[in-house]
Amino acid sequence: MTNTKLTTYKINGMDCASCATLIQMDLEDAGYKCNCSYSSSELKVEGEHDIKKVIDIVKKAGYTLETK
Repeated sequence: MTNTKLTTYKINGMDCASCATLIQMDLEDAGYKCNCSYSSSELKVEGEHDIKKVIDIVKKAGYTLETK
């Protein structure tokens, strides 16, 4: 069994489930394994990732990502 790092971020600006799907598809196209949820306004990214690239992809889709 593998212990994979899972990082959760808050996404702002989503209006519907299609917004979450768009973000998730854009990130998956860039090679990230993730899950974006409209109901919780959360993005969960699996494994090591470049946060600057994730922020850029989310921003290009028209949303903002909160980091700690």
